Amino acid sequence: MSAAFGLMLAVFVGIALLRGPVGLAMIAGGIAYLGATGQDMGLAAEQILNSLFGSFVLIAVPMFIFAANVMNSGTLSERLYGLAHAIMGRFRGGLAHVNVLASVIFAGMSGSAIADAVGPGMVEIEMMCKNNRYSRPFAVAVSAASATIGPIIPPSIPMVLYALVSGASVGALFIGGIVPGLLMAAAMMLVIVWIARRRNFPMESPVPWSELPKIFVRTLLPLLMPVVLLGGIYSGVFTPTEAAAVAALYALALALFVYRALDWKGLVSVLADSARSTAVVGIIICGAFLFNYVLATEQVPARLAEWFLSLNLGPLGFLIVANLVFLVLGCLLDTTTLLLVLVPLVLPVARAVGVDLVHFGVVIVVNMMIGLLTPPYGVLLFVLSGLTGTPVKEIVRELVPFIVALVAVLFLITFVPSLVLALPELAGYVR
Repeated sequence: MSAAFGLMLAVFVGIALLRGPVGLAMIAGGIAYLGATGQDMGLAAEQILNSLFGSFVLIAVPMFIFAANVMNSGTLSERLYGLAHAIMGRFRGGLAHVNVLASVIFAGMSGSAIADAVGPGMVEIEMMCKNNRYSRPFAVAVSAASATIGPIIPPSIPMVLYALVSGASVGALFIGGIVPGLLMAAAMMLVIVWIARRRNFPMESPVPWSELPKIFVRTLLPLLMPVVLLGGIYSGVFTPTEAAAVAALYALALALFVYRALDWKGLVSVLADSARSTAVVGIIICGAFLFNYVLATEQVPARLAEWFLSLNLGPLGFLIVANLVFLVLGCLLDTTTLLLVLVPLVLPVARAVGVDLVHFGVVIVVNMMIGLLTPPYGVLLFVLSGLTGTPVKEIVRELVPFIVALVAVLFLITFVPSLVLALPELAGYVR
């Protein structure tokens, strides 16, 4: 490692420790490297702009962010919650089950864990805490855990970013996340059943079965979004990137014209929120492009690949080590940074040992969703803690069994690749 590379890391870590924006910290570190090596400072802008203009897939990110914000502002999430309640509310601990099922349904439309948490999640927390039926820490923990399903069941913003750095098929990644996402939901529901029996949670008044058709019809149009997206992608009508624009337009049409739940003033607010969120992600992406240029110049990925190969781990051994490393790093770094900076370092190793990149991508994204729940950096913890006024310590205590269940699912899909790859192969994906 050169002295210039050490300087870049020192600048990056220093700004990050001072709580500066991670994206700006990466850009500053990259510029410091260019200065120390005597290269033209304009190379920073060149690398960023060339990478941005050459990455058509990035257009999907702001579109999915906008679609999720429209759904949360246009009461679509409340309709989805009503359907989940009609199906699952009748069981012991029913509202906790409703929370998970609503996240599964919303996951097929948003692609963002944060959007799930602050949209349906907040509705579910208030319903669970009404009349003290559930403790607030437990309600927040269930909402945080179930929100991790959002980026696993398609569409998925993290999978789009993974496709950007790996070259893997976005469509295959999307469909490969369906079974793991459902397994995550099933694991959480088993945890809820166990806790519900121990704590004797209440049973809700069941919605009559005769009411279900009416509730289903009320929710039918939002439910069609994942069908439209996946159907369009696999029929060849539009690409996965174009599907993001279709999702945004579909959500906007429902909110503005069908349900009339969003007026033009509200639309301006949604656009502003989406622009802010996109800017945050965009700065990190720009910083990652420059960071990755430096890493390639220093031949870090090649050296890391040589070291891993010298261990003779094989595909399964590599996946186990990668899972353990990213589980730890997920406690310290945000998902975007991990995907754009650290994942490219291990991709050459994955290719060299024969790991399928779609399988690896889904495994890594599930891994990183667990990181959203684990302190000290768990983003979902702090978002929901701030919104509900619940201490992080109390949320973490309730989250422990859910995290254990999610880790079990992570290693299940690691050891059984067909759980990820079976559906993509049926859709024509070739390894």
